[in-house]
Amino acid sequence: MDYNRAMPTEIRTARLTILIDPRKKAFFEALCAENDVTPSQVVRKLIRSYIEEQTGKPWHPEEHELPRGYRKRTVA
Repeated sequence: MDYNRAMPTEIRTARLTILIDPRKKAFFEALCAENDVTPSQVVRKLIRSYIEEQTGKPWHPEEHELPRGYRKRTVA
């Protein structure tokens, strides 16, 4: 997978918290560092790939509504 491929700009303000084994986390972070990517970049790519695999369609964020009550952050 090419994690450095340019991706369309998305709103990145939602958080996802997961619990994993600390050894797995450390190993994952080391692999990310070796590949000059952040763990967040890899997780976003994995989620995007999963959505595309399950739907059979490319992910285009502009085609999907934001969750009800979600506020876009504005840059001042």
